[in-house]
Amino acid sequence: MTTYDDSNIFARILRGEVPSVKVFEDDTVLVMMDIFPQSRGHTLVIPKAASRNLLDADADALATAAAYLPRLARAVKAATGADGIRLAQFNEAPAGQTVFHLHFHLIPVYDGVELGQHGGGKADEAELRDIATAIAAAL
Repeated sequence: MTTYDDSNIFARILRGEVPSVKVFEDDTVLVMMDIFPQSRGHTLVIPKAASRNLLDADADALATAAAYLPRLARAVKAATGADGIRLAQFNEAPAGQTVFHLHFHLIPVYDGVELGQHGGGKADEAELRDIATAIAAAL
């Protein structure tokens, strides 16, 4: 198994070395907007515990992060007016993982609107800030 590399972009964001559009943060997770969203309101839930993905995650840290998902999914759905929410989590490059720090995608789904590609075009930062504010208010 490949080891965790603490120079990955999410580790750098967690350390404050790289900016992000934050929705929520506490001692265990950072919730932020995906800057390459698959749909309007695509949100990332990033456990602060260092692990590459689900395959090497500490069970307690994983359980703690997973406990946030229902509340966050409801807030994303309410703030965006989405018709549904897709939860995604990728493990290793062949499965689609591009950042090697455990994280969960909450992707709003809108009836009749196809999702964009994972890691596609970059979003407008002002729009991301507006959506993050709306999601935070819905929490």
